[in-house]
Amino acid sequence: MKVRIKFSKEGPVKFIGHLDVMRYFQKAIRRAKIDIAYSSGFSPHQIMSFAAPLSVGHTSCGEYFDVELHSMPEKEELIRRLNAVMVEGIRILDAAVLGEGEGNAMARVAAADYLVTFGEAVALPSDWKERLLAFYEQPSIPVQKKTKKGEKEVDLKEGIYDLAIRKEGIYMLLDAKSGSNIKPGFVLETFFEKEKIPLPEYPFRIHRLETYLREEEGRLAPLIS
Repeated sequence: MKVRIKFSKEGPVKFIGHLDVMRYFQKAIRRAKIDIAYSSGFSPHQIMSFAAPLSVGHTSCGEYFDVELHSMPEKEELIRRLNAVMVEGIRILDAAVLGEGEGNAMARVAAADYLVTFGEAVALPSDWKERLLAFYEQPSIPVQKKTKKGEKEVDLKEGIYDLAIRKEGIYMLLDAKSGSNIKPGFVLETFFEKEKIPLPEYPFRIHRLETYLREEEGRLAPLIS
């Protein structure tokens, strides 16, 4: 059976990269004595796939991965056993058995939302909020985006589904599909560059709130509803 697991990543572990997080979960699943399935062949490995990788330095309460299990305890017991072997900063939040034919987590990802705050060294003009909203409200935002094949011009506006300024920070709902994903840092760097507002090194604190798939009706829904 295929099981989707949701977890959070906060604190110092935000500096651990995606590949090391994958290796960590492989070991944690063995320690938790979860009955995971392995691939066949000369070098079998755990059948596991992660949704949209989180950038180093970002925190999140909406991360997901899928595993193939031979058998599964009750959901609460699965979560308890995994949390018992988690390091500080990683916590299992939820789990769900997937239906037949459900695509893997990475293939289903359509969007993700974020909350961004500024570091203490960032000095902003008094009208930055009005300027940021005006930037977002443009009909198009042409930019050069780096890809594996070089750079290409894209309309950044197409990948920004929502942007709002909240009391706790800048909220963004962005395209997170594997071929067209938009990072919140890139959105803000583009804005500050166009507005000629200088930024110090590492100016943003970025927290992913949730990761979404798109349902048949077109609505966005969390990877575990």
